Amino acid sequence: MAVSSFQCPTIFSIPSFQCRSDPDLVGSPIGGSSRRRFNPTAGMPSPFTGGGRMSSMILRFPPNFVRQLSIKARRNCSNIGVAQIVAAKWSNNPDSGSPPAAAAAASSASAAASAPAAAIPPVALNGVDEEVVAAEGIREIGSVQLKDSKPSFLSSDGSLAVHAGERLGRGIVTDAITTPVVNTSAYHFKNTAELLDFKEKRSVSFEYGRYGNPTTIVLEDKISALEGAESTLVMASGMCASTVMLLALVPAGGHIVTTTDCYRKTRIFMETFLPKMGITVTVIDPADIAGLEAAVNKYQVSLFFTESPTNPFLRCVDIELVSEICHKRGTLVCIDGTFATPLNQKALAFGADLVVHSLTKYIGGHNDVLGGCICGPLKVVSEIRNLHHVLGGTLNPNAAYLIIRGMKTMHLRVQQQNSTASRMAEILEAHPKVSHVYYPGLANHPEHHIAKRQMTGFGGVVSFEIDGDIERTIKFVDSLKIPYIAPSFGGCESIVDQPAIMSYWDLAPEERLKYGIKDNLVRFSFGVEDFEDVKADVLQALEAI
Repeated sequence: MAVSSFQCPTIFSIPSFQCRSDPDLVGSPIGGSSRRRFNPTAGMPSPFTGGGRMSSMILRFPPNFVRQLSIKARRNCSNIGVAQIVAAKWSNNPDSGSPPAAAAAASSASAAASAPAAAIPPVALNGVDEEVVAAEGIREIGSVQLKDSKPSFLSSDGSLAVHAGERLGRGIVTDAITTPVVNTSAYHFKNTAELLDFKEKRSVSFEYGRYGNPTTIVLEDKISALEGAESTLVMASGMCASTVMLLALVPAGGHIVTTTDCYRKTRIFMETFLPKMGITVTVIDPADIAGLEAAVNKYQVSLFFTESPTNPFLRCVDIELVSEICHKRGTLVCIDGTFATPLNQKALAFGADLVVHSLTKYIGGHNDVLGGCICGPLKVVSEIRNLHHVLGGTLNPNAAYLIIRGMKTMHLRVQQQNSTASRMAEILEAHPKVSHVYYPGLANHPEHHIAKRQMTGFGGVVSFEIDGDIERTIKFVDSLKIPYIAPSFGGCESIVDQPAIMSYWDLAPEERLKYGIKDNLVRFSFGVEDFEDVKADVLQALEAI
């Protein structure tokens, strides 16, 4: 392996180490492709080398290198990696002196060293907060250059969940298999001239932690690949994503249409906050196509926003049909696909403009992190992103890492959850102590025909009603041994709750009934436990009542 000449800052007293050229960064074709990835630092002056060019190589350090760094240096290198910190401070400047131990090797290999990559021409930006599409399919975001998020050699959702946004496309220079967590609140400029280039749109930068982060960009690309979306924006929670989307896309005095069955906090926001902006809401049954047509013909409707499947009755909206109706009147369609996941349903492919997910649920999948996202066209997502940068609600990069890690097993988890829920729905439907089961995979579900057409799996949540009153239902829930009683779903651990108590206890029984919430309703989120264990637990709890 040829060793390229380099300069190393004298603040580190280190033994000799090797360098290797990184083909992704110096323009070598990957997998036979002629597309090349830009080197963001090529041709840029470095304050550490007196104006020399930054190299595009990855360092190989001897085992004892890290031990020779000061405590402060190790702390500064914590998450990005030692190689990045040092690589940012050396170049091929022949005037600044080479480390003695590496000088001979560098000299003997200088003929084989790769030539510096050509400087990047200025990039014209359409907007401060928009992603920039550069030449040859390379997407620039902040200080990171990324390839297309969906590599051509990955065809299945399972493989995309593992590799999309990272393999051949990650903009963080590191040999690590996993994506580094970049903990920073701001991004610096080397000098005022570089700052002016950014301000006058001749260069790009994240600038501030609220505007972007290399770790969260990987997550956004991974989700975009699964949803088939042009752009994805991640936020601190699913509710943050929903509310910012509504505020960004619905003008003051505007009108939206939504459905009766939905997450209660979303309904509260629509019914109590949006009217303060003069925004009115039409609420229809998920199957009321005539009601939708009447609303978009009567009002200037900005947005039709619904879940599919819905919470907690798992109603399904005909995404293709409602998109056709809405688009004729210039109305955007946003589907909250949290209960479906991108693996079971791809709403954008059926005509929806936007998809919202609570990343807290199936996508994160481990009941240990909060997050939300919006997927869709770059133009629309950028409009939401602009408001998001003002309002905040930024996803922490450590949370982004947890979600990235969770996504790598999502196809395995969801497959198990689909299977367990489907089988348990049939068992519950046949049990004499269960009066009704709500699950789109069952033939008697009102939208089963729609679910079969637009979903490849029916999800891991089953709602059902116990044959009895609230006390009998409480006894059933308390007799269960495997699931936790908690207000969430989609994780590895099974979770159960009574919506009348967990989500609607502040309302009188007659008020709850307006939303279809009976005292005997149970929502069961099946985890990844063994099916036979879960089955035995549910049956013994039913026997206990």
